[in-house]
Amino acid sequence: MTALKRCTQGFFVVCMVLLLNLGLTGCGPSDQPPRGVLLKALGLQIQLTQTAIARSLELEPVGVPEVSRVRVEEQESIRLGEQRGIHLTGRFDWRLPADSVRVDSPFELFLERGERGQSWRLAQPVGSSDGTSQDWITHPLPIDSP
Repeated sequence: MTALKRCTQGFFVVCMVLLLNLGLTGCGPSDQPPRGVLLKALGLQIQLTQTAIARSLELEPVGVPEVSRVRVEEQESIRLGEQRGIHLTGRFDWRLPADSVRVDSPFELFLERGERGQSWRLAQPVGSSDGTSQDWITHPLPIDSP
């Protein structure tokens, strides 16, 4: 009788652990962009910053950065004007072309999902035209072909 009781308790514990694990994964952000989208968005954000700096200093932009190892620490749904968006913060590794030094940096991204859910856009705040709401400019991210 004791062996049957232990077996039943063990089965019950395993079922509870599985249910708890299933419940916790269900609580996570369901619309987090894929890793590839994060890599492209971070690369584009670095490129846009480099281009703006190079233009102001009358220099040539350096090139496309290599982005890797993205770690999302926080994610929240937000409004980007009339659209829904995602605000992500975390850390990532990157390096410039022909540079051997890999840099670990914090990031903050604002992303907008395409109307059909198949594409993403990098959103950047650009101030306020009316003084009461945030205006945004968005940049499309390339879509991978299957």
